[in-house]
Amino acid sequence: MSGQPEHSEHKSDPDSDATGAENGSTDQETADQDGPNPASDEVTLESMEAKADENWNLYLRAVAEAENIRKRAVRDVENARKYSLEGFGRDMLAVVDSLEMGLAAAAAPDAAADTHRQGTEATLNLLVTTLERFGVMVIDPEGEPFNPEWHEAISLQPSDDAEPGSVLKVIQKGYSLNGRLLRPACVIVAAEQA
Repeated sequence: MSGQPEHSEHKSDPDSDATGAENGSTDQETADQDGPNPASDEVTLESMEAKADENWNLYLRAVAEAENIRKRAVRDVENARKYSLEGFGRDMLAVVDSLEMGLAAAAAPDAAADTHRQGTEATLNLLVTTLERFGVMVIDPEGEPFNPEWHEAISLQPSDDAEPGSVLKVIQKGYSLNGRLLRPACVIVAAEQA
């Protein structure tokens, strides 16, 4: 019924044996084609296991690489935080050297006040230049309109010369770092005459 001739007894029909031999097939081969083949299943299972092992190794490598990248990023951030002021510190050493030379010159028996003042001015200029190179700018708003975002008024003072609401006098200069306020300038603001 399956479309293949049925053989009840293989030995009693020599023609069927000859026909099977002529065709090159046996009953075992026919059964292998129709049913599961253990040898073929074993090969398929081995190839699947090999592929699974390969994928597992790729996964482990990807996880290890991700962990290495994370550790490297943490180390880079830590080093950036630790050494971010390295250039600033190096440039500030010139200011320290200048101050030390000024103190040594002032301690000399023949030190003149004018020479000491000039040395101090030179050191201050060096310091301001170094700060500006790192984005620290001086806020010196004398004569400018009062700006509460950048200035801190400590008092009002009537003035004939200054415009009311403008900065009459700077008591302490302010500083900003790349546009962000570090310290407001402490100022006296001109008030209207009474």
